[in-house]
Amino acid sequence: MTILLFASPPIPSVPANSELKIFSVPKRFKSSRLYAAARDVDEFTEKSSYLFKLSATDADSIVDYDLKKISSIYRRKPLILLRRLFQVGTTFGWWFGSRFVDGLMERSGQMFKVRAAELRKILVELGPAYIKVAQAVSSRPDLIPPSYLDELSLLQDRITPFSSKVAFNTIEQELGLTIDELFSEISPEPVAAASLGQVYQARLRQSGKVVAVKVQRPGVQAAIALDILILHFLAGLIRKARKLNTDLQAVVDEWASSLFRELDYMKEANNGLKFRQLYGGIQDVVVPHMYMEQTTRKVLIMEWVEGQKLSEVKDLYLIEVGVYCSFNQLLEKGFYHADPHPGNLLRTYDGKLAYLDFGMMGEFKQELRDGFMEACLHLVNRDFDALAKDFVTLGLLPPTAEREAVTKALTGVFQNAVAKGVQNISFGDLLGDLGTTMYKFKFRIPSYFSLVIRSLAVLEGIAISYNPNYKVLGSTYPWIARKVLTDSSPQLRASLEALLYKEGVFRIDRLESLLKESLRARTEKALVKSQMQDRDSRVITKEILSFALTEKGAFVREILLEEFAKGLDALGLATLDSFTSTMIPFAASSSVSSLTEEDIINLRNLRHLMLLLSTSQRSETSIVEVKEGNIYRNQTTFLEVFNQFTSAQEILPILSIIPELPPELQQQLLRLPADLAGRLISRSAARTIRRIFL
Repeated sequence: MTILLFASPPIPSVPANSELKIFSVPKRFKSSRLYAAARDVDEFTEKSSYLFKLSATDADSIVDYDLKKISSIYRRKPLILLRRLFQVGTTFGWWFGSRFVDGLMERSGQMFKVRAAELRKILVELGPAYIKVAQAVSSRPDLIPPSYLDELSLLQDRITPFSSKVAFNTIEQELGLTIDELFSEISPEPVAAASLGQVYQARLRQSGKVVAVKVQRPGVQAAIALDILILHFLAGLIRKARKLNTDLQAVVDEWASSLFRELDYMKEANNGLKFRQLYGGIQDVVVPHMYMEQTTRKVLIMEWVEGQKLSEVKDLYLIEVGVYCSFNQLLEKGFYHADPHPGNLLRTYDGKLAYLDFGMMGEFKQELRDGFMEACLHLVNRDFDALAKDFVTLGLLPPTAEREAVTKALTGVFQNAVAKGVQNISFGDLLGDLGTTMYKFKFRIPSYFSLVIRSLAVLEGIAISYNPNYKVLGSTYPWIARKVLTDSSPQLRASLEALLYKEGVFRIDRLESLLKESLRARTEKALVKSQMQDRDSRVITKEILSFALTEKGAFVREILLEEFAKGLDALGLATLDSFTSTMIPFAASSSVSSLTEEDIINLRNLRHLMLLLSTSQRSETSIVEVKEGNIYRNQTTFLEVFNQFTSAQEILPILSIIPELPPELQQQLLRLPADLAGRLISRSAARTIRRIFL
């Protein structure tokens, strides 16, 4: 359910022992369609009143999602089931028929807005289950035509409310106290109404705190239960007819279970408490306080938050805050907001991002979180064979899938998408391009997957509504890069090592990409507005050094030390060859070098590492290029290599940064030469032994 809390005049201070006062709602609310009718029933109840002929025992027994129990209840009431099927079929049949006639009469364009408005009205009349399905796609302007998007967005906060008299009676019955005993003030009409309930603004009598009071619609569980029973049946028919590999009924079951949990306000309040504990400390994130003592299954009281929908304000900084918070939810803690549509994300008047409505939450297991990050890594680095394996790990592909064919297909789908760089990868486009391949190879869609994808897609949908070039994956990847570089998970460590080494050869360009991407992982306003390449290269060098010297950077530090040792060892051999060819003339004519091709690669990597850590802006062409069979054969080449690695112009800026590091990092840096010397001695000893005995 959406709680959209608008700006309204603060409730004046009232003595705690005063009589209950009904404060007025601003005129702009009174003129809204939200308050067009104050009736005992809403549009849905009026159209579907037969659903509430269930006995009190039957209605109260539908607490959790239990398909067998729901089936047994409605099996005893076949007329209710048939009548509902007839209503849904004829309602949608009429609408699709109208669209078909529009096409025949060549008036589809001029009737587009009219049909969009009719569709919204139909969804409202059919009830909460269909409204929830529509809300799931109402935040994607890249997928839904604008006219439909405009109408479907109204479903998020302009559902006709039910009678306040009924709502107040529900509050009193649930909490066991009169409205006067609970509140010193309460709005006479709801300030927001949605598919599952509606919200009032009130002031608690005991504490004087301004709160939002959410009250559940009467009969909503019975209504949703019947529609889910129908959808579950249709999902089975569709799967058989289309011969799909995805268990559509399991997807419906997962969605239904989540929806039923959303109907239990006690669970929502506990979710809110957990969400606040995990993410309330993130900079510029607001999570309202839950009043557990005054909360039941059908009534929820929470802190009042004022603001505007995030989709209505052009605040890219808060989008980035949302991306960072989503990263923490999905990939750090695994407890995530599964219904982050625009009505549940507010920009408060002091410029913070407020999360509302914690009824629909999801759990993302550790192995799936690691698998998701690995998939992103392999996608960005165009390792499509590894990506095919990731899809098996994530449960999207069966282990028996033909790996070579899948890899080839994924290469064709994603090659162009990633060619322009990670910052230009569109999450929505990737899903769209993947559709044909998923159908061809009988991809499965695990029940958890749709909720995870939706939570990311909604943020991108909000952002591209005013910035078409925004890419949520481009904003999320820096956090993924940082996580992979710092996490101690054996799975991620192995994935990082496999990414950086191919057949024993170190791919420094990938490490450089990960390091630089991880430095983009910022939420400060000043840094969000500037691109990585615009930042001072000296600052970048300092941050790379700082990261490598910390405990979190220990794994990367080990890799860097090992590669430095290899490079310095190769440089020593190159220097010796250069000296020998200079001092012994006949040695130069022999054109024989002690350097192997592996040494040449190590020299190149050392040069690349020096450039990475230096503040030099020299171009990539200054790096020693290595081609197959390219072994240094003359004196000039060796001297050039030697000169490249003794440039004080590049080394001195690195040394000048050291005093700026914290004392503990300086101490860590002082221990590195001894470690590096030990590695060099070990390599030299191993080479000497190989040359003597092999």
